[in-house]
Amino acid sequence: MNGVTPDPSDPIRDGDALSRLKLAQALDRAIYAIAWERAWPNLARLLTVIGLFLVVSWAGLWLSLPFVARAIGLVIFAGIAIAALFPLIRFRWPSREEALSRLDRGSGIRHRPATTLTDTLTSQDPVAKALWQAQRERTLASLKRIRAGLPHPRLALHDPWALRALVMVMLVATFFAAGDERAMRLGAAFDWNGVLAPTNVRVDAWVTPPLYTGKPPIILSAANKEAAALPASGPLAVPAGSTLIVRSSGGSLDVAVSGGLKEVAPTEAAPKGTNEKHFAIAADGTAHVRAPSGQPQWAFAATPDRPPTIALAKDPERQARGALQLSYKIEDDYGVTGADAHIAIRPADAKDNIKDAGKNGSKDNAKDNSKDADAKGAARPLFQPPQFPLVLPNARTRNGVGQTVKDLSEDPYAGADVTLTLTAKDEAGNEARSEPFNLRLPERLFTNSLARALIEQRRILALDANRNSEVYTALDALMIAPELFTPDAGCYLGLRSLASQLEAARTDDALREVVASMWAFAVTIEDDGVAGSVNAALRSAQDALKAALERGASEDEIRVLTQKLREAMAGKVRDLARRAEQNPLGPRQPFPAEVQLILDKAVELRQKTQHATPEQLEELAQQQDALRQQLQAYRKSASNRAKAGNDGANQFTRDRKCGS
Repeated sequence: MNGVTPDPSDPIRDGDALSRLKLAQALDRAIYAIAWERAWPNLARLLTVIGLFLVVSWAGLWLSLPFVARAIGLVIFAGIAIAALFPLIRFRWPSREEALSRLDRGSGIRHRPATTLTDTLTSQDPVAKALWQAQRERTLASLKRIRAGLPHPRLALHDPWALRALVMVMLVATFFAAGDERAMRLGAAFDWNGVLAPTNVRVDAWVTPPLYTGKPPIILSAANKEAAALPASGPLAVPAGSTLIVRSSGGSLDVAVSGGLKEVAPTEAAPKGTNEKHFAIAADGTAHVRAPSGQPQWAFAATPDRPPTIALAKDPERQARGALQLSYKIEDDYGVTGADAHIAIRPADAKDNIKDAGKNGSKDNAKDNSKDADAKGAARPLFQPPQFPLVLPNARTRNGVGQTVKDLSEDPYAGADVTLTLTAKDEAGNEARSEPFNLRLPERLFTNSLARALIEQRRILALDANRNSEVYTALDALMIAPELFTPDAGCYLGLRSLASQLEAARTDDALREVVASMWAFAVTIEDDGVAGSVNAALRSAQDALKAALERGASEDEIRVLTQKLREAMAGKVRDLARRAEQNPLGPRQPFPAEVQLILDKAVELRQKTQHATPEQLEELAQQQDALRQQLQAYRKSASNRAKAGNDGANQFTRDRKCGS
């Protein structure tokens, strides 16, 4: 017998082809197992070095080292890795004989069964052939027990302290500790920017808060390799929206940021010979100047801009002339830049309008109106609810109480039940809203019954264009029996014109014109035409004098405006006298003492101070309104006396002229 490989085509071995295939497969497994046992200890050392490098990187060591130290550290790790791979130079692939020997040991059978199957018979003796054949059959029968066995690299002999397990534990810990910064921390080991940078490079960095905060810039560093003066308690607190500016006097500039810092384009060009980068600080984050080297790492805590607060300081008040006075308190950390008042119609007001529309008719009509309103769907207002800006106590109010007076007496929403909401906005765009407040908007007080009816129908039409048919029915009802209720031809023709205009209106713009016409006609009826122009002239003179006092006009201008106010007052007195002559109940007192008192008060205020305060001007206006109310009270008392007379019926008809 010898070790020559048998010929597979030998007819003696055709029957054990399958067994020989299994032997070949076992032989391959034995070769691979031996190769793994030889190579794995060296590969394990290399992987341990790589794992240790990842641990150092993910722990953030490279970020705290200058670029030179990074380069030295990377070279050290590279040298250790090469040393771990050096034994692989002596690595040799296992031979066939080594694999057969492993199979012989792994089978547990004596007389080398795997090697025996590879032997050949050179003798031609029949007895020898018979013995040889019997031996092969016994060996093939035991082939199923031939095993290559699992590799046994015996790492405990190469690493008796189990350092590989320690490195693996630290690798898992730093993997989760690094979080989203794994790639950035690993790349810092290969970032050598600035290693060759000149030593005289200057780096300055500062944080510029938003302009509206009024805070000065925060200097982070003054020169190269000089650490920033950060608070010992933690990150530097800066307002959200601040800008970090880093400027280098030469060389390349590389800044690594994380968290809520994001690079933005500079608003202006950097000075000549410098490099500059800007970063917006929207949330907490860090910044590190990587090139030039030697710079610290800054941590920022962004303080968000709190939204402002606004609330009513007291309930809205109605002024003497029907204006709406709002008092409100405003607070903000950096100051409010604008405030507005928003008015919205209350949903329940539509139902109230339906109820009001049924007051002058039967209950059946009110029910019909309610059904018609439901059939038409939601209300369709012709005008947007009023919205107006509020006066701020200061240009940028941080904490204060403001007051705004707004005349909404002529607005279509005057007299309606509404919800008032105040809003305040700061420079950062934060907006706050007050708690809704329900109120009825002040309106002009009309003493004439026909004028009041027109104003009521005007409000109904303005708030819901779908109810135009109801308004037309109300106008038509006001024209019933004109010889008894509207004997004045002008009033009757005016009502007829309004009804025709409303009937012909087909668009919202046409309906808005009807609303304007109803207001103008009601004011004309209330002021009796000529009296309206007199009142308008008086109000104009009052407003002109008030504006002059507020802006501190000269003595000559004040004297001229005071004279115009006297003339307007005299015109008012003459108009009252004319109307008294037309009244058969006797002359009406024009109250000349009160008129002179008001004029003297205006002159007195001017003499006391160069700039009259708004409170003093408001007092003057209240005195003028008191005079007007006294005149109206006198007219009502005269009407009551006329009703008590013998000719009460005829006198009532005369006082009902145009609905008065």
